[in-house]
Amino acid sequence: MTLAQLRAFLMVLETGSFTGAAKRLDTSQASVSELVSRLEDELGLSLFTRGGRQLAPTAAAAELRVHALQATAAVESGRNALQAMRSLTSGVCTFGVLRNAAYYDLADLAHQFHARFPGVQLRMVGLNSALVAESVRTGELEAGLVVLPVSEEGLVVTPLFDDEVLYCSSTRAASAGPVEIRELADVSLVLYDAHVGWSDPTRLQLRERAVAAGVDLVPVIEVEQVETALGLVGQGVGDTIVSSSIVRSPTFPSHLRTFPFAEPLNDTIALIQREGQVLSPATRQMIALTRHSLRWRIPEPRGRRPRSS
Repeated sequence: MTLAQLRAFLMVLETGSFTGAAKRLDTSQASVSELVSRLEDELGLSLFTRGGRQLAPTAAAAELRVHALQATAAVESGRNALQAMRSLTSGVCTFGVLRNAAYYDLADLAHQFHARFPGVQLRMVGLNSALVAESVRTGELEAGLVVLPVSEEGLVVTPLFDDEVLYCSSTRAASAGPVEIRELADVSLVLYDAHVGWSDPTRLQLRERAVAAGVDLVPVIEVEQVETALGLVGQGVGDTIVSSSIVRSPTFPSHLRTFPFAEPLNDTIALIQREGQVLSPATRQMIALTRHSLRWRIPEPRGRRPRSS
């Protein structure tokens, strides 16, 4: 049973003749007759009683009609949906972004996407990178922008750029120089992303270094937002860590001092998608816009080349 046979059957049913159906389908009467005959042969039932000028539908034709209409309508709906995706006139793009997305100008990215594809619904979910990775892995999100390292199981990971992480303080002497990891064990640490804790990629790197150095890092305060942590640092409560992109932001408190780590520490910004997944055209466009935006907004760290896919 083919769609061509079902379409021919439905048109004969509608017009009452092979000739009328052929005109509507822009084909020959013989072709329509052949399609219906093959359908009847497969079913082992007659669909029309032949004789006279009109074809009379049988009980089998009445039974088949409902299913034929459903089948042809489903195919047409599928075709229309795919055409809409191809032309990006409708659909949904689900894209995860790292918690500090605002510091990477991703609000502008959303504006660019909406301006180009106003008919596509954009769902940008801002979460800690560990949670974005899990949402992409489970299929809740199609793709996302994260800070590495995250668990790469089941994911395709494309690193884009490194963003240097700095030590931030309001009390450390400006002339103190680069920070050794052991120093963090002796100060009051204020860390953010409290919900995921040490699963946060940047904090995970800190802990690995601390373990290698034989020290333990215990924050005195954990908060959710980096802005809250910076406010506490400004009040002299403790020190924190912060990426260079945040430091370059016009909202970064001018009275806070930042210091590089003696062994440079970097947030690697990467795009992720689920292994084996075919991305929708809308999400592919979002990824293209993201790559274009980040390539000129995030400078190369000194002395290092950005990692590329």
